[in-house]
Amino acid sequence: MKNKTRILLATTFSLILVTAAMAIPPATQAPPSGAPQAAAQTQSASGTISAVQKDSFTITLAPSKNMSAVSSAQQDTPKSMTFNVDKNTTIEGKLTVGASADVTYRDDNGSHVAIGVRVTPPQS
Repeated sequence: MKNKTRILLATTFSLILVTAAMAIPPATQAPPSGAPQAAAQTQSASGTISAVQKDSFTITLAPSKNMSAVSSAQQDTPKSMTFNVDKNTTIEGKLTVGASADVTYRDDNGSHVAIGVRVTPPQS
């Protein structure tokens, strides 16, 4: 009778141990909740600076390399984008109307926030 009790207790504790081990979530490398979003959400744009304000600037986008797929009506109207500048924005060069700019940005609730800007002075 003692052997049956030992086997029953060993089986019961084993089941409890296996159940507890399965209840522990697997270890993952998730970023902390306060960490920035993944870099996959960053985008880039290039063009000519058409306006500069205190906390933003606007560029007229460079024409697309695939012009044959774009209708002539769309080619006539240049597209522009406005970017907000904050304390985390890095700017190489000086934001000047007429200069070329390569902008890396992220979308933040419908507005474009510049992460990094590389400015090439206008040709004289």
